[in-house]
Amino acid sequence: MAELPNCVACKSAYTYEDRDMYVCPECGHEWSQNDEAASENAQDSIRDANGNELKDGDTITVIKDLKVKGSSSVVKVGTKIKNIRLVEGDHDIDCKIDGIGGMKLKSEFVKKV
Repeated sequence: MAELPNCVACKSAYTYEDRDMYVCPECGHEWSQNDEAASENAQDSIRDANGNELKDGDTITVIKDLKVKGSSSVVKVGTKIKNIRLVEGDHDIDCKIDGIGGMKLKSEFVKKV
């Protein structure tokens, strides 16, 4: 049995085929099997909350208050972060925030400036 691609929208592994479409039961996203090559390229790139592609050195803004683990500090909405670095893993942005220090963030909580 051929291995099905992960969902392009939420990266879920529980996709299934429906005629000539792939369907994700978790988020409801559907995409054509003909777009599989395009979706593989989209999976490789890291995107912000608005769907903009992020690259090393970009400037981003936080869109949600984020609690800092092990501290009473909070990264407030609107905090601007310069010169990000993209990394593999659950938290895909490595950065330095003024007043807090080095942090790893998830791309779903930021937007590109």
